[in-house]
Amino acid sequence: QMQLVESGGGLVQAGGSLRLSCAASGRTFSRSSMAWFRQAPGKEREFVAVVGWNLGRAIYADSVKDRFTISRDNAKNLVYLQIDTLEPEDTAVYRCAAAPGETYFNPRAAANGDYVYWGQGTQVTVSS
Repeated sequence: QMQLVESGGGLVQAGGSLRLSCAASGRTFSRSSMAWFRQAPGKEREFVAVVGWNLGRAIYADSVKDRFTISRDNAKNLVYLQIDTLEPEDTAVYRCAAAPGETYFNPRAAANGDYVYWGQGTQVTVSS
């Protein structure tokens, strides 16, 4: 069992930066691929990024790879999403997800991965 709690969202002006955090409880964190998804109002959930558990390999959606950085700290059971040069289109609820034992090698596979655990999300609002 794993619980995920996101934090770090807020209201930011376009061009600013945010660092989102996802705190995980449970023993399977170090062997789980950890991902971020987002969902804007009226839109489908969108894969953002994933970081693997074995080599720490990061995979990004093409739409965010130049501005987003995902990382993890296995000692602290934390996953981060650094978002730079925020745009109004980044406004969404950002959710953390865990895929125990899974490894992904491309964005499509990561987007459709076996994410068993999900957090409630943190709201990011970018004003223009």
